[in-house]
Amino acid sequence: MTQIFTFSHPLKLDSGAVLPGYHLAYSALGRLNIAGDNVVWIFHALTANSDPTEWWSGLVGEGKLFDPAQYFIVCANMPGSCYGSIGPLDNDANSGQVFYHDFPVFTIRDMVRAYGPLKEWLGIRKIHIGIGGSMGGQQLLEWAVEEPALFDYIFPIATNARHSAWGIAFNTAQRMAIEADPSWKERQVKAGMEGMRAARAIALLSYRNYDTYKKMLNKDADSYQRYQGEKLVRRFNAFSYYILSLSMDSHDLSRDRGSLEAALPTITAKAMVVGIESDILFPLVEQQLLAALISGAVFHSISSSYGHDGFLLEFEQIERLVRGFLALHSVK
Repeated sequence: MTQIFTFSHPLKLDSGAVLPGYHLAYSALGRLNIAGDNVVWIFHALTANSDPTEWWSGLVGEGKLFDPAQYFIVCANMPGSCYGSIGPLDNDANSGQVFYHDFPVFTIRDMVRAYGPLKEWLGIRKIHIGIGGSMGGQQLLEWAVEEPALFDYIFPIATNARHSAWGIAFNTAQRMAIEADPSWKERQVKAGMEGMRAARAIALLSYRNYDTYKKMLNKDADSYQRYQGEKLVRRFNAFSYYILSLSMDSHDLSRDRGSLEAALPTITAKAMVVGIESDILFPLVEQQLLAALISGAVFHSISSSYGHDGFLLEFEQIERLVRGFLALHSVK
């Protein structure tokens, strides 16, 4: 299902770095209609891949909210990831050597600009629904500001208009854990992996919360933290984890646009912003701000015992809200 899109033209990043070309891994489910406007573009979060049937199985698939029989469903793997898109373990076309630590940071804005040629190549004229949680929601919002006419509906979930000092602090602590790994400075595939184990354990503290650990783990928290670190090491690499955390930290819709109050009202899509009541990493105040500044937007919160990770797990609540919002606007 995963395919590779190659773009053989220069891409200048916000940092000033220029890539002579790049590639993106993406998944496409269903068929694009003649009008090219039955598109659902799903944006994945930090360590996910381009196949939403794996990590959002309750929402994507036959008979689900996003059914390939009805929609053309697209999800692109973020640049910097290790699931097929250009990343730190690829060769630098300029030097001929593996990037490793030299891979340039893609800001969230760089990412959505990299998706533009893929959109054109797929023949997409309009995205009917854009949806994403966490870092995926950051990309969705950035694109909705960058190209206001592109989306009919947007559903940013558990996300924000700019990454907070609190979120950046968590990411910095994780990068410090990787940097403390003696192997991190080595130019080899497994560099920093022990540090990433610890980094993931730090991340879990922000993805869940006090009550989650109390209810679900009790005295098994030690083994749970170690298990989560080991699980990530088996499927990810420290270079991608490190660089993508910097990408998340770059998120700021107001950059070069004056202010959030100037940027967010440019969104013309019908918007429903969703927050999670127990989320300590992206608290409700951040989604409430989005809804207040996006013209005509509505805000809903969902209850979950999973904290921030609720955006990956609360399928029924998310589906009910999305279906209700679409139904409400389809009759107007």
